[in-house]
Amino acid sequence: MIIVLKANTPKEEAKKLVDAIKAKGLQVDISKGARQTVMGLVGNTEVVDVEQIQSYECVDKVMRVEVPYKRASRAFHPQDSVIPVGNSGVTIGGKKLAVIAGPCSIETPDQIEGVAYDVAKAGANILRGGAFKPRTSPYSFQGLGNKGLDMLRDAGRKAKLPVITEIMSADKLPVFLEDGVDIIQIGARNMQNFDLLKAVGKTRKPVLLKRGLSATIEEWLMSAEYIMAEGNHNVILCERGIRTFETYTRNTLDLSAVLAVKRQSHLPIVVDPSHATGKRWMVADLAKAAVAAGADGLMIEVHNDPDRAWCDGAQSITPAMFADLMDSLRKLAPVVGREI
Repeated sequence: MIIVLKANTPKEEAKKLVDAIKAKGLQVDISKGARQTVMGLVGNTEVVDVEQIQSYECVDKVMRVEVPYKRASRAFHPQDSVIPVGNSGVTIGGKKLAVIAGPCSIETPDQIEGVAYDVAKAGANILRGGAFKPRTSPYSFQGLGNKGLDMLRDAGRKAKLPVITEIMSADKLPVFLEDGVDIIQIGARNMQNFDLLKAVGKTRKPVLLKRGLSATIEEWLMSAEYIMAEGNHNVILCERGIRTFETYTRNTLDLSAVLAVKRQSHLPIVVDPSHATGKRWMVADLAKAAVAAGADGLMIEVHNDPDRAWCDGAQSITPAMFADLMDSLRKLAPVVGREI
């Protein structure tokens, strides 16, 4: 249920209404826009007497929210959310595109530092790199673990970029927080690991939530709701392709999800064309298509020697290819009301 307040409602009147609602055991999320203030009610709203709420002088209208996700819903939060990335000055959402770039897996200090400098020079504003790798085969390279985290953190500091990496389990959360990870990534395979979602929800770190391999948009937003229900509203969604009957590409990139999310939710959404396609030659064109569709950012795999990469080299582009892509995006972004 949401309550829309009249314009210029005095704070004292709004507080009386909030206190009355909380007295019924409900939580109240307040979203203040340029023209109106919206109160989102979370809990058993059956106890709310709509006529009684409408009798308050400050109330413009009362509406029930039909979707099961509340805090992630645009009805609760009409304005687009803009997520700050620590104290870096980087944000995800809004006019400026976020460009996340780096290797699938961290291999050596020279490798991650070299890529970090290259993508920063080209215009990326966030460094990615996998320290813990969820792989289909137990015999595939699983990442360098804590050692990789240290390498990523050091490379980010040297290149002056905030860093993002994937967490595999809640027990690793203290290490992520101590090692200065700026954005915690929840991978596709963990999208419905509800204990992990609750754990990152208890932090206030930005969380990038990848769509599950076969997840519907509603299931994806419900997973975001798990994080937000614990108090962490700094959630970024990532479309990375879904599993279909098609075998030519690694997954099927669902750009319609960008439009659907924008209509249903206020959360920013980025697109990962690297994991979606699994093919290096497709990455740049689909990245541009994602920006044209309204994505708030991109996640691109970049490796200095992709043919010898320890992980996912076939979908990784070179620093030179990434620089060319950034040049193209600088021309495209203003056409769709964005900037790099």
